[in-house]
Amino acid sequence: MIRLARVVDALPEGFDAMRAEARAEGHSMLDTLAAEWETGKTRFDRRGEALFAAHSDETLAGIGGLTAEPPIPGAFRMRRFYVRSAFRRSGVARRLALALLGAVERPGLVVTANAAAGSEAFWDSLGFISDRRDGRTHIRR
Repeated sequence: MIRLARVVDALPEGFDAMRAEARAEGHSMLDTLAAEWETGKTRFDRRGEALFAAHSDETLAGIGGLTAEPPIPGAFRMRRFYVRSAFRRSGVARRLALALLGAVERPGLVVTANAAAGSEAFWDSLGFISDRRDGRTHIRR
């Protein structure tokens, strides 16, 4: 069973192991998350922002955040979205994404994402469409 928890005061237990797994796969988004969290640059604490961790039993299965998207006034961006390989295709990513979208859902809301190679179909299934500009790959209106 997957349990979601909002990350507020500290990155979740098991984050370093998940970060190492992401790095071994060639992904640096969790290194960025750790650095920005440490400096306080990005804490997902502004209006509408959120960071959620997904746990399977006591194991950290995934993490994902939502922040303001400065190039588009009033928009948000999915950030630092990662699911450990053992938990992919099990619904973890969908639960995380839907929780984040639900936190800010309103008519006319724009949300962007920068999809990792191979994850495009996932974002498409959530109503995002390809839109490659301003550092993003997908947009949802």
